[in-house]
Amino acid sequence: MGRRLLRGVSGAAVVLASVALLSMRHRGAREAAQYPGIGEGMLEKPEQQSHGSPEGAGGRGQTDLRLHPPEGYRSEGSLTLGDIFIAVKTTKRFHRSRMELLLDTWISQASKQTYIFTDEEDDALERRMGGHVIFTNCSAEHSHLALSCKMAAEFDAFLASGLSWFCHLDDDNYLNPGALLKLLSSYAETRDVYLGKPSLNRPIWASETLPNNQTKSVRFWFATGGAGFCISRKLARKMVPWASGRNFLSTSELIRLPDDCTVGYIIECKVGGQLIPNALFHSHLENLQLIPTSQLMQQVTLSYGVFENKLNVIELSGPFSPQEDPSRFRSLHCHLYPNTSWCLQAVGW
Repeated sequence: MGRRLLRGVSGAAVVLASVALLSMRHRGAREAAQYPGIGEGMLEKPEQQSHGSPEGAGGRGQTDLRLHPPEGYRSEGSLTLGDIFIAVKTTKRFHRSRMELLLDTWISQASKQTYIFTDEEDDALERRMGGHVIFTNCSAEHSHLALSCKMAAEFDAFLASGLSWFCHLDDDNYLNPGALLKLLSSYAETRDVYLGKPSLNRPIWASETLPNNQTKSVRFWFATGGAGFCISRKLARKMVPWASGRNFLSTSELIRLPDDCTVGYIIECKVGGQLIPNALFHSHLENLQLIPTSQLMQQVTLSYGVFENKLNVIELSGPFSPQEDPSRFRSLHCHLYPNTSWCLQAVGW
């Protein structure tokens, strides 16, 4: 498997040139002017979300999860959806049960900005997304090395794109592109920005491997990949020595933790940055029914999962029943985009 992981790091190289070309075209234009497997692969127990922001390695003070950027991070320029590189991590066994749902819903509103990173080729998926499907050659296992292999491919594809923001999502996330654009527009892309939601209410401790079989304890905050997170280009460029290509796998091995933990470790322990926690990101690790229905349309990401044989989903009425739409993503999509053809065809809508 190790050989395949190493091959996987370079498996996305054949598409990097096309990604960069798409970015060049975008910048030039600017200058001129139902579901099986719904609970598979998910953690079983939703964890209590953090109500305080990270202290970080430097002992930062506690504040609430932010909905607005702190002073010094605010943007003064204009941002478009075309400035954002959206990466979705998936695996072959979820192409039908999860990816088709995303393709029918939010990806249809952001297909030019979205790239799917998977482990095996799929003609049906490629027909729908074309060159925006990147076959990484990474292992399909849910190990920290396999996940890090895909994250390395995502990171390198973003760097090659030349775009301003990198946003990572899992295949059980619903992204509201408008809410994402509004959020990122409030931050300056020229600053070191790492946005997301921690799944713990405290920093994580890890043992970092040192030469001569030595270790040291490190403490850092990280944004859970299950809720999605975003990184500015300026910060991403500083991460290159630890995050680009095979370096990401090597860094992941230092702490032997999953890819989202490794991202936080690189940013807080190697680069000296910090997580800016944001309450608009959501994963299946939290009780999604606690999100007020009146605020669902303002959230950046939402998710779904299974806990004690019960669905952990948002509370939302129609147009589809929970049996027709167990994730509630289709119903949410119809509230956001009511003119979608299959929304108009829904009974009673």
